[in-house]
Amino acid sequence: MDETANNPQASNPNQEGKEQKETGILDKIQQLGQTNVPQMEQSNIHMLTIIGQIEGHMQLPPQNKTTKYEHIIPQLVAAEQNPKIEGLLIILNTVGGDVEAGLALSEMISSLSKPTVTLVLGGGHSIGVPIAVAANYSFIAETATMTIHPVRLTGLVIGVPQTFEYLDKMQDRVINFVTRHSSISEENFKELMLSKGNLTRDIGTNVIGKDAVSYGLINEVGGIGQAIKKLNELIEQSKGSSNEDVIQ
Repeated sequence: MDETANNPQASNPNQEGKEQKETGILDKIQQLGQTNVPQMEQSNIHMLTIIGQIEGHMQLPPQNKTTKYEHIIPQLVAAEQNPKIEGLLIILNTVGGDVEAGLALSEMISSLSKPTVTLVLGGGHSIGVPIAVAANYSFIAETATMTIHPVRLTGLVIGVPQTFEYLDKMQDRVINFVTRHSSISEENFKELMLSKGNLTRDIGTNVIGKDAVSYGLINEVGGIGQAIKKLNELIEQSKGSSNEDVIQ
C-alpha cells in the first residue's frame, strides 16, 4: 500500500527538490546579488586574490579584511603539484601588512615553475609591491596605485641602534627582491622610497598606473582581459619549450 497517497503530510520528492532549489537561489541572491552564477568547465588557470591587509604572525582584529599567508602558501604548493593547473593569476588589492609574510609569499610566487601573472587593482601598497613584481609578468590598472615607503616598526622598541640595524637589513631584503624581479634600478627605487613631500606626514612615493610602468616596476598597464591573455601566451610558450626539451 502506498502510504503517501493516504498521508497528505508525507514528503513529496518533487516538492522537496523545488524548495531546495528556491533556497539555493535565495542564498545566491543574498551572498552574490544575483540569481545564477555563470558556470564554466574546470579552468587550467588558478586565481589567487591578495586583498586587505597581509596578516603575519599576529592575528589582526576581526573587522579588518585580511589575507592570511598560512592560507595562501598551501594553495601555491597545491597549484604547483596539480598537473591540471597550467598557470596562476594573482590579483592584488592590498594595503600591505607584515613584511616577512609578504616576502614569504613573494618568494613562493617567484619560485613556481608554472607561468604566473599579477594584476594590481585598486592598490598594491607597501609589501604588496614585492608580491606584484614576483610573477613572470605584471599588470596594473590605470587607476591603481602603489605606495613605496621605508619599512616601519610598531610597538615597544628596546635598543634603538640594534632595532635600526634590523630594520635596515629587512629593508635591504625588500629592495633587493624588487630590483631583482623588475626593471627598476636600486637607486631609483630608494629615491622613491625616501622621497619627501609626496606623502602627507610621511616619506615615500605614491605611484599611479602608467608611472609604475615608466619607473620599471610593472610591465604593462591593463586589466583582467589583458592579464588572462598574457597568461595564456606564457602557458603556450611553456608548453612549447617543454616539447622542445622532450624532442632533444
